[in-house]
Formats: sequence, C-alpha cells, structure tokens
Amino acid sequence: MSSSSSTSSGQIQTPKILSTLPPIYAALHAAKTKSSLTFADLATKVGRDEWYVAAIFYGQAKPDASDVAKLSAALNLPQRYLDEAFGEDYFPHRGLGDFPPQDPVLYRLYEVLVVYGYPLKHLIHEKFGDGIMSAIDFEGHVDKVKGAQGEDRVKITLDGKFLPYRRW
Repeated sequence: MSSSSSTSSGQIQTPKILSTLPPIYAALHAAKTKSSLTFADLATKVGRDEWYVAAIFYGQAKPDASDVAKLSAALNLPQRYLDEAFGEDYFPHRGLGDFPPQDPVLYRLYEVLVVYGYPLKHLIHEKFGDGIMSAIDFEGHVDKVKGAQGEDRVKITLDGKFLPYRRW
C-alpha cells in the first residue's frame, strides 16, 4: 500500500496519510495542486527550504506568522483560515504513518537505516564521540544529481548539530 501514487502524467495524487490529519493539510495540498507550484517554488516564496515547507504540509513543522502570511498569498488561501489552524496554541504532533513504512520510497529510506544505520552510528561516534545528531537543530536537503553514467540520482543531505551525552 502506497501513501501516494502518481498518475500517467506523473502528477502526484493526494497522499493517503492526509486522511489521518486535520483538514487544513488536505486544504494546503489541494491549493498547492491548484496553483501548480512545487515545494521548491513555495520555498522561494516563503523564504524557507523546500524540505521544511513540505514538512509544514504534513504537520511536521510549525510555521511562524510570516510563513503563514506568505503561504496564504502564494496559495490564495484565506489567511484567517491558516491563522486559526497554525496559531499560538498549535504544536505539531511529529511522526507519521505505519512502522515499518508501507510506502516504497519511505520503506527504502527505512531500509537504508536498517542496513547502514549501525555503520553510520559507528562513524558518527568515531568522528564526534559519544552522542547523537540532533533532529531539532537540523536541516535537510534533497537534490537531483547525475551519476557517473549520466543516470539521475537522489542526494539527501542530513545536517544536524552534534549533541554529546553528558555525564552527571
């Protein structure tokens, strides 16, 4: 079972995960589809990274007042509707979906961690010591790059602050 699918034209269908979220997220996705804007386009308009903007659309990031105003303008959505949904009392409930994930893209990312997680953990400890990479003081980027044979490749950058474990 996939959390989203593509049409023959390549347009992404509404992700099924949205049915588990408050209606504001379906409204954001519908407005994005209607506008024909990509997350990269919206990121430029909002002044944030495309990954962060996409996280807002899935309830995984909290937009500030400026983000809300810019999204309202970019997507032609009433600002009061967004203000109500993302006001001072809104805090994201982070972490979505099944575990392990059922969507093929998400499952492959999970598989990367299952296969390479411990080697990656070991490398982090060798280079930084005993600690973790923050997912709070964090940013991520997705880039389309060309491989050695000219094939399209996905480049994912995870950039998180190192947080050493403290002794007490």
